[in-house]
Amino acid sequence: MIDFAFFLEIIPKLLSGVPLTLQLAGTSILCGFVLALALALAQQGQSPLVNWPIRSFVAVFRGTPLLVQIFLIYYGLGQFRPSLQALGLWWLFREPYWCAILTLTLNTAAYGSEILRGAIRNVPRGLVEASSALGMSRLLTLRLVVLPLALRQAIPAYGNEIILMVKGTSLASIITLMEVTGIAQGLISQSYRAIEVFIAAGAIYLVLNFIIVRALTMLEVKLTPYRNRS
Repeated sequence: MIDFAFFLEIIPKLLSGVPLTLQLAGTSILCGFVLALALALAQQGQSPLVNWPIRSFVAVFRGTPLLVQIFLIYYGLGQFRPSLQALGLWWLFREPYWCAILTLTLNTAAYGSEILRGAIRNVPRGLVEASSALGMSRLLTLRLVVLPLALRQAIPAYGNEIILMVKGTSLASIITLMEVTGIAQGLISQSYRAIEVFIAAGAIYLVLNFIIVRALTMLEVKLTPYRNRS
């Protein structure tokens, strides 16, 4: 039997990990979006010297598990401590928090760059040509025409990536970060009641992602009002 009194006892403890979960997700999503946009724009040209390194980066981070990436960055780079200390970067790689942020950022940037690259290329070429005919520069066309349309088209797919990042923060618990899943594992080791703890933790992630989905839906409606006219 599931003990509902136990649920009421552990929920506040699990909720104490929500701020860290949101911090990991929010920081990595924001930094990842900036990097993804830069990578997507860089691939609009035809230079293989630019495109191949970016595509290799995307292939590596999309083709390997996030768990493996966290292990490689946190544990693997620790083997190069003298070199990192000489470069002044050891402060970054010795902290689990920053290693988790870096890994999540690079991972979501790889996926996000493909989403944004496709959205930018799906902007009708006629609009770009019309902007050029009006005397707009390439930079102005990009800022006022291409990016606004591309970002609107990318919202549904990028929304899925945001949800995956929120769930991906649960893997940060393997490098000692006490977010929701990390606290859940601690509770299980104390109580040996995995079902109740993981159901409660899953419910918290479900609520968080439901709020994100609703917010993204409202944003999409606001940015595309013409779709809702009767």
